[in-house]
Amino acid sequence: MAVRRIEASWYDYPQYYDIAFADETRREADFIEAACRKYCGGAVRRVLEPACGSGRLVTEMAARGYQVSGFDLSEPALRYLRRRLKRRGLSASVFQADMADFRLSQPVDAAFSTFDGFRHLLTEKAAVRHLHCVAESLRPGGIYILGFHLVPPDAAEECIERWRARRGGIQVSVTLRVVSTDRRRRLETLCVNLLVRGRRTLRLRHVFDFRLYTAAQFRRTLAGVPCLQLCDVYDFWYEIDQPLALTDELSDAVFILRKQGDEG
Repeated sequence: MAVRRIEASWYDYPQYYDIAFADETRREADFIEAACRKYCGGAVRRVLEPACGSGRLVTEMAARGYQVSGFDLSEPALRYLRRRLKRRGLSASVFQADMADFRLSQPVDAAFSTFDGFRHLLTEKAAVRHLHCVAESLRPGGIYILGFHLVPPDAAEECIERWRARRGGIQVSVTLRVVSTDRRRRLETLCVNLLVRGRRTLRLRHVFDFRLYTAAQFRRTLAGVPCLQLCDVYDFWYEIDQPLALTDELSDAVFILRKQGDEG
């Protein structure tokens, strides 16, 4: 069988990106609900996912009865999400927007971004602006569940992750490699290789940058948005009864940020 090779964003192939992360969906949604019960003041009905990608969490939260809004820059991902919602008879507000420049028509009770989307914001200005946009979108007492990888000071500068996932007759093999790290500029360059086997075989390569954060660097970023209070920190095991200390030893972090009063 001929192998098709392409250089493209893996976010623009949401059918494969979705398969790669599908196993995490239920666990993440369970944690979102648990965090809302623990940290939100009042009932949680309206939720938001910035950089929602293929919409696996938008769809899951809509299926659980929430009024969900989600946005992304990738139009292919949004088209995929709209088709998925229609196929399942679900509804959500889905729109195209930038993480650092968006506005909602009415506030939400909670927002979530669980897996490194925040690190696509490559400057301090963009990161702070994103947090302000989220704060403006939350009602007082609402929370933002923000998950991304921190970089401990002694972390190796190059690493590789590999995993496989399957849905129906399609298998997706993912190789995620850190190819360079610039701590001074706080940039990490990653290369993702997807090998898709099904009715056709596809190799996709995507190279992109992430912003680096140590624990102290994120504390400084958060200080620029004083209306968002850091309540607790977890890791990607999502154990709601076991919050962790924000130290240099923590690498995968999930922050619970709560809006204090109205933005001034």
